[in-house]
Amino acid sequence: MNDLKLNSDLRKEEIIGKIFTVTIDRPIGSEHPKRINIKYPINYGYIEGIIAPDCEEQDVYILGIDYPLKQFTGKIIAIIHRLNDVEDKWVMAANDKKYSEAEIKRLTYFQEQFYKSIIILW
Repeated sequence: MNDLKLNSDLRKEEIIGKIFTVTIDRPIGSEHPKRINIKYPINYGYIEGIIAPDCEEQDVYILGIDYPLKQFTGKIIAIIHRLNDVEDKWVMAANDKKYSEAEIKRLTYFQEQFYKSIIILW
């Protein structure tokens, strides 16, 4: 348990711009486990060893890859801070690509439409 880090212990400066490896458990095209008729248009996974406030490993959206992945290493470019949920979602981009707040909202809308949130960029 000593190697686990609680997300609540991390500051924005320790997240955005940092490199992490994500295990993809919901690749592009997979169905949402709880919401009927939602398919993932982007890869989505988690970072092993970082525990989010929901007591699960930290979730991450991966932008810029248009095929299903199993694992990906990249840079966190934003945090989607949910105002009406216990956890934040991190956003990772491929190839150091930059995305605007509007682009991130559009690409994550399939799931984030159910939450009120703000996007924290570098």
